[in-house]
Amino acid sequence: MTNNNKNDNNKVKIDNRFSVYQYDTSIKHAQDFLLNYVSSKISLVIIYVDIVGSTKMSMTLPADKLVTIIRAFSHEMSSVVESYDGYILKSVGDAVIAFFAPGFNRYLTAVRCAQKMINVIKNGINPILNNYDYPELSLRIGITEGEIVVVQSTYDKSSQIDILGYVINIAEKITSLTDPNKVSVGENVYKLLDPGIQAEFHELVYGIGEWDYINLETGKLYKIYTLN
Repeated sequence: MTNNNKNDNNKVKIDNRFSVYQYDTSIKHAQDFLLNYVSSKISLVIIYVDIVGSTKMSMTLPADKLVTIIRAFSHEMSSVVESYDGYILKSVGDAVIAFFAPGFNRYLTAVRCAQKMINVIKNGINPILNNYDYPELSLRIGITEGEIVVVQSTYDKSSQIDILGYVINIAEKITSLTDPNKVSVGENVYKLLDPGIQAEFHELVYGIGEWDYINLETGKLYKIYTLN
């Protein structure tokens, strides 16, 4: 009985600690931006962030604990993106998709934003989770850039706006090939970074059949680079 009471008390404490995060992250900022480009194309830098091992967590954690963790993750990632003047497109399960609009130094900004995301999880969220025997979180982050189509699926101007394009698929695939707590970028982003920043990366090595995207400009396999 004592152990059960202790566990209940821990649950209350951590739920109170994370209660600030228990609300829907607003995507209005991104929606307002994209509204200006509906039914047209625009080049965006895409950041795809997901939680490592979320499937196992969904099988081993009570639903309320998992929801609390996902909400904390989504809120913190959104806060970091907004602090770097980025936009949150949407949260999809255990993933957050964000973008940076055309502008000065957006490639470096996206990289530094991704690094900050991992920092926040390691030094902000995980110490709290450790205190109450929750599993630690780790992230994978993929960044790429390309032209997308801005789509509003109905004629109702209040309906949600989304984006379509191969760049989203590439960002998701890059993320899946990235090691935990690492950031990887596509070669189109890598080539536009300052040489001093490029030196922080190494080319990602992957197995046969793991990656088959072709660079449409060169006709060769599209390269991926990971931060050291």
